[in-house]
Amino acid sequence: MRVIVVGSGIVGASAAYHLATAGAEVVVVDRSDQGQATAAGAGILFPWVMPGAPPATAALGKAAVEHYPRLIDELVAAGVDDPGYARVGSVLVTEDRAALDVVHAGLVEISRQPGMSGLGEIELLAPGEPAARFPPLRPDLAGVWAEGTGRVDGRVFRDALEWVATQRGARRRPGSAALLIDGSRVTGAIVDDETISADAVVVAAGAWSSLLCEPVGMTVPVFPQRGQIVHLALPGRDTGAWPVVQTLSDHYLLAFPGGRVVAGATRESDSGFDFRVTAKGLRRVLGDALSVAPGLSEGTVAEVRVGFRPFSPDGIPTIGGSDRVSGLVVATGLGPIGLTLGPYVGAAAADLALGRTVHLDLEPYRPDRPDTTPAVS
Repeated sequence: MRVIVVGSGIVGASAAYHLATAGAEVVVVDRSDQGQATAAGAGILFPWVMPGAPPATAALGKAAVEHYPRLIDELVAAGVDDPGYARVGSVLVTEDRAALDVVHAGLVEISRQPGMSGLGEIELLAPGEPAARFPPLRPDLAGVWAEGTGRVDGRVFRDALEWVATQRGARRRPGSAALLIDGSRVTGAIVDDETISADAVVVAAGAWSSLLCEPVGMTVPVFPQRGQIVHLALPGRDTGAWPVVQTLSDHYLLAFPGGRVVAGATRESDSGFDFRVTAKGLRRVLGDALSVAPGLSEGTVAEVRVGFRPFSPDGIPTIGGSDRVSGLVVATGLGPIGLTLGPYVGAAAADLALGRTVHLDLEPYRPDRPDTTPAVS
């Protein structure tokens, strides 16, 4: 069986890995657009389902949390030396003690739920204790510690999946794909001037997925949300074991080995595919970072990454096909948690392409699901 996978981000790489592992003939097509989300993503992995998430997203999150450690073990067993993952813990910081008590109680409750053992130890930290773990932080900040949070280098993890898939027979075809359709069935793709037939096609092209599917009559509920993320260099600092830092708003910090700290991120839903670093975005990210971690002020701005998160209007990812178009599986719309959900979503897409059963009710994720976006008055 031949399956074309369009897109080589975390979802596409995972789909290719699982398809090749199952013995399928796999062709991965990617045109290397600027702003691919996996290459830009920060890489925070929460081992729990966030409170207030839509039920469909919560169910998907639970499945993804359970899938991740198994996949990492598989990659290591296949010969990957470093899949780019580490469990470093996280600390949510604020000067608002009442808010910390609420967060602490909520995480303790989550940790007692079935399947949430990976959350690990939950602990209140007194003022100054977060800074002992992440030295650039303000010394007056208290926090809540969650042991099980991980970080992943999205590029490294994606490359590991692709490497194993290639070892198992997958091949990569750079270029721009257009879907081939015969009646109501997708039969392959035209990649530049080459026609490639296939038994199934997986579209995992991130925020570009809707553009790819429109010509075959499928409307995919996804749009690009620009994120600008700043990488700071702290020469001589041993940052490898520093935890993820969360705040009560959208901004965060996480560290990687080699004196690198990532600060993010903007969430710009009206950007389209405008691949730019803006003064407003840079000011927002650095201002937020320095407000909680003034010790980063002497860091060198080493890089600013721009990525287009594939966002769905209702906040629910898209996984599956349409009754009107057979042979096509779409997997996108993961928003800001793509590196957490992506490996499992890719595995589910592979199962659908192979005609296997997916052990999750996929009805809420269908591309042609009813529009549940709240009306704006």
